[in-house]
Amino acid sequence: MAEGQNLDIDLVRRYALTTWGFKQGEMVSLMIHLGHRLGLYEAMDGAGPLTAGELASSTGCHERWLLEWLRCHGAAGLLTTEDGDVFTLEAEAAAVLARRGEPTYTAAVFATLRPREVVDGLADAFRTGTGLDYDGQGEGSEHAVEAMCGPMSRALLVPVLLPLLDGVEDKLKAGARVLDVGCGSGLALELMADAFPASTYVGYDPSVRAIDTARERFADRDNISVVRAGGEEVPPSGDVDLVLTMDCLHDMPRPDRTLTAIREAVTDEGTLVVKEIRSSPHWSANLKNPVLPMMYATSVASCLSSAMSDHDTLGLGTLGLHPERLAELTMEAGFTRFARHDLDDPTNIYYEVRP
Repeated sequence: MAEGQNLDIDLVRRYALTTWGFKQGEMVSLMIHLGHRLGLYEAMDGAGPLTAGELASSTGCHERWLLEWLRCHGAAGLLTTEDGDVFTLEAEAAAVLARRGEPTYTAAVFATLRPREVVDGLADAFRTGTGLDYDGQGEGSEHAVEAMCGPMSRALLVPVLLPLLDGVEDKLKAGARVLDVGCGSGLALELMADAFPASTYVGYDPSVRAIDTARERFADRDNISVVRAGGEEVPPSGDVDLVLTMDCLHDMPRPDRTLTAIREAVTDEGTLVVKEIRSSPHWSANLKNPVLPMMYATSVASCLSSAMSDHDTLGLGTLGLHPERLAELTMEAGFTRFARHDLDDPTNIYYEVRP
């Protein structure tokens, strides 16, 4: 909070939610455009309750992509659903979204929300199942990620989160080996290196744009380096003290392989910190999230797209790595201890994972 000001925290939260609501509208509008473009509303009009698999059969689109799109619409109130698995386009909604001859038809008005090549790529992904990686999601995507995640990272990472981790601050002060897997443009590396200059830091990210930005950012820093590589390519050195994956495991095609690589990189006394989206395996619990439509829309436009940008993927998407799934994947990778840190972050949960 601003220094020297006594702010009404409830009012701050109200303004924040109002502002994010406008972002949510932008993202859901993109989903409406994709539904219009792919003929999904027409396919649902008069068809009654449908699953993603049934809609895939009638449209030729990929079931996993359709499920995320349907859940976005269910969360936004544009489709009706009781369980997040079966969806209905009501006749009144069809008059707005599906029936092009009606004066109430509106679905065609959202055609210029993203660069044409990005929207073309997303539409193709519904047909092929293969999404866009972050470099394919448009120029400036690396800066957009930091703009969304950066404020909370600055507020919590060094002053709040790191002191909670058993023994980690002492190691960082003395000089630890630190990896940031999915480092993006390098903000977390910068924050830690500023606070703990005796340690050495390496960032891994597959994005050309993000790594180029990070290399420019750290051109004068001797203790920070970055590597253009996916998380599964982390070397099995066994000598790393701390690894971070900050809001990115769910974006990876094979987070299970990344976790296995991380386990082989850390010492037996090492620590893995995972920052992940608050989510639940249960539709009713997720509905408590006031920006759930934006979460599913962001998944289609970005997170699921990245997670399915290769073959043989887990395809988790934005809400796909809930605590139960993450605990399961970390145990399968060879970790044995799993602790949850619930900080003052409305979007994310933080996990302390150890061998």
